Amino acid sequence: MNNNITLSDIAKALNLSVSTVSRALTDSYQIGDETKQKVLAYAKEHHYVPNRMARSLREGKSRSIGVIVCSIDNSFMAQMLDGIDHYCSERDYQIIIMQSKELYEQEKANVSLLYAGGIDGLLISPSYQTTDFSHLTNLQQAGLPVVLFDRLSSHIETHKVAVDNFKGAYEATVHLIHNGYRAIAHLNWNTQLSVATERFKGYQKALEDFGIAFNPDWVKFCDTTNAATLDEELATALQELMALKQVPEAIFTATDLLSTKCLAHLHQLGLRIPDDMALIGFSNTDLAEVLNPSLSTIHQPSFEIGRLAAQQLLSLIADNKAQPFETILLPTKLQVRESSQAKF
Repeated sequence: MNNNITLSDIAKALNLSVSTVSRALTDSYQIGDETKQKVLAYAKEHHYVPNRMARSLREGKSRSIGVIVCSIDNSFMAQMLDGIDHYCSERDYQIIIMQSKELYEQEKANVSLLYAGGIDGLLISPSYQTTDFSHLTNLQQAGLPVVLFDRLSSHIETHKVAVDNFKGAYEATVHLIHNGYRAIAHLNWNTQLSVATERFKGYQKALEDFGIAFNPDWVKFCDTTNAATLDEELATALQELMALKQVPEAIFTATDLLSTKCLAHLHQLGLRIPDDMALIGFSNTDLAEVLNPSLSTIHQPSFEIGRLAAQQLLSLIADNKAQPFETILLPTKLQVRESSQAKF
């Protein structure tokens, strides 16, 4: 087996020019399907491995993109990264993943390192703390394509891909109302990012549409960036809800982390779910079915978010001229399980 086969070797064996072989391997429209198949079959049979560095020098591109996320320790983020990687690897782009750990300063440091490393573009899901987007607009002014995914902001103009957070939150709240719950609490995170504000607005709108008065005492905002204090903060929030004159009958949680942790804390308080407290939340955890009780969720098409974000970025890399930017909001899916069963 020869792992060092070159474009010239393939061209000589098939009696083709090197440029024809190169174009066939990159799926160029200039090459017919029959020739492409012949080249691809020969390359596969002889274990051809493209020389990425040579190609990068030839094209003037690194064929790498940076991806910055808050963390990679949850299934939702992992599924989005899988979508990004799947789309990019099919087009011979490598991804370099970095974590902000929900810290603005770390996010800026990540951006600087990736830019210095010569990436062709940046995909970013901004940190919990990010309110100033100048580090990203500066990259755009320098000619680097930037695309936001999952967490969006109006402070930067670019392609953006996420789910329809307002509609998902609205649907979750309406589901609880239809199942007989009217005193509905809401747990969210205290950030200015649209992922949180839109879910809060969706919750409020559902109450309004069904003639239920909004009660600010039923809403708790938690700092989800500090794992060491989150459990204590969430426990305090639930205790405050249970101490109200009118105790909520159900809770809608706005994040994956809050959804699963809330279920655990309700158990610790000795509450039966859904008999004493119904629960539904945004979550992509694969464990939702096996939790006790199984957790009703708003499911997000995470793989598709990542795939579409990568598609938008590579389109900018291919042609970064002035073009109308697009915000894509994908639909969520209500998954009803035991934790939000009808009150009757």
